[in-house]
Amino acid sequence: MASDRPHRAPAVPTGGAPDVAVLVGLQASGKSAFRERCLSGRHEPVGKDLMPRAARRKQDRQMRLVHEALSSGRPVAVDNTNPSPEEWRPLLAAGHTHGATVTAYWFPPDLPGSLARNALRQGRHRVPDVAIHATVKRLRRPSRADGFDAVREVRFDGRGGFLVRSLTRDD
Repeated sequence: MASDRPHRAPAVPTGGAPDVAVLVGLQASGKSAFRERCLSGRHEPVGKDLMPRAARRKQDRQMRLVHEALSSGRPVAVDNTNPSPEEWRPLLAAGHTHGATVTAYWFPPDLPGSLARNALRQGRHRVPDVAIHATVKRLRRPSRADGFDAVREVRFDGRGGFLVRSLTRDD
């Protein structure tokens, strides 16, 4: 059984192997804020939104950055929506190829909340509402059965931080 507990910095797996943190959730669900507050300094950030807007072949570039970090023994946080196994499979394969643990950080969908937070965004950070609606249709909760070594659920704590709980196979 998992327990709710406030978390500022989730434990990084020990044992020398780097970790691949795969953030899974809607746009404007708190993934980037969580990465910045809880994983920065521990995980190298990688994500298509972190690349120049005009960058080509973003998926190939992202996977190259993941492989480079893991080859150097650095943990990496992949900050995209990552809504389905189609997006997870290459990240799982890369992590396991390099002997890394792969942890999914699941941000359960709150469509009205994401739409409201998105409406407050400025410039390139704001996405069309239709993109959030399209993502929610594809969004699937990750599980250990998908190949993740761990799955953690992340929710806002109502005080500017996050609640993180480990999910078991039965959750």
